[in-house]
Amino acid sequence: MRRSDFCMALANGLANVQGRHPIFSFGVIADVQYADVPDGHSFVGVPRYYRHSILVLERAVKSWNNHKKLNFVINFGDIVDGKCPKDQSLEAVKKVVCEFEKFRGPVYHMIGNHCLYNLPRDELLPLLKISNHGSHHAHAYYDFSPTPGYRFVVLDGYDISAIGWPCDHPNTLEALKILSEKNPNSNKNSPEGLKDVDRRFVMFNGAVGIEQMEWLDTVLQDATNMKQKVIVCSHLPLDPGATGKTSLLWNYDQVMDVIHRYDCVKVCLAGHSHKGRYSIDSHGVHHRVIDAALECPPGTDAFGYINVYDDMLSLVGTDRLENTDFSFDSLTIS
Repeated sequence: MRRSDFCMALANGLANVQGRHPIFSFGVIADVQYADVPDGHSFVGVPRYYRHSILVLERAVKSWNNHKKLNFVINFGDIVDGKCPKDQSLEAVKKVVCEFEKFRGPVYHMIGNHCLYNLPRDELLPLLKISNHGSHHAHAYYDFSPTPGYRFVVLDGYDISAIGWPCDHPNTLEALKILSEKNPNSNKNSPEGLKDVDRRFVMFNGAVGIEQMEWLDTVLQDATNMKQKVIVCSHLPLDPGATGKTSLLWNYDQVMDVIHRYDCVKVCLAGHSHKGRYSIDSHGVHHRVIDAALECPPGTDAFGYINVYDDMLSLVGTDRLENTDFSFDSLTIS
């Protein structure tokens, strides 16, 4: 979006919400990926600031507390980085969690691939206070309702994954089977040779399993019955228009098929891709990827909060995280 267009959209959004009080508000941040190691780069050369990222989080918590009217915070995963020395993983996770807990309200976490590079699920989930769902141990999907009219659904994008589960776990074996069928490279983290959305079949992504899919369908049916609007949160993005193709959930299309059966889902929020993007899919659902705290050069930030209204959400960003309005009466685009 050109800067002039963005400024016009921002002005229109401010006009829409001016003088209105949100039903509730919540803080957002993604991909802190803290590690006590020197700065580096991503595999495509983007600078990463491993020690600075926790300072971004410190400023975020201070800002959220100063706001005074934020009801809760959502962290979109990857709390520490895979470059964190493994003998420091536990303490690094505890250090970042401790920073989040300085927020004067609830904090809702989700797991990302970098979390799972550091700690197995059964150690990680208690630290993040993620309660188990389903019949199997260590699932990380859940839902909550801050008000009667809204429900949040937090997905576990590494339900079927080659990382985080024991090596002989059925979910690991299923993930390895998918990768062997879809990705011919010996390095399963490489998308080389894969085309378009098939580039998502790399080991640092994952999928939503059958049991979680059935749970999602049940939750959305219940939300529909209760006339609730739903905000879906996932570490892995769910729409190709909102992210690079290598960052998508493996079975994003199947998940979106479930979501599109219902009119209750208004917005899908995600992290993982690091570069914030926005799209509206063919059914009018808004998708927004939150920019990574990890990639903020020293002195810059990427966090914000979202004001929630009956007919729209308004993301108020800081610095690298641009403001975005999500109006539910937007025209469906093809």
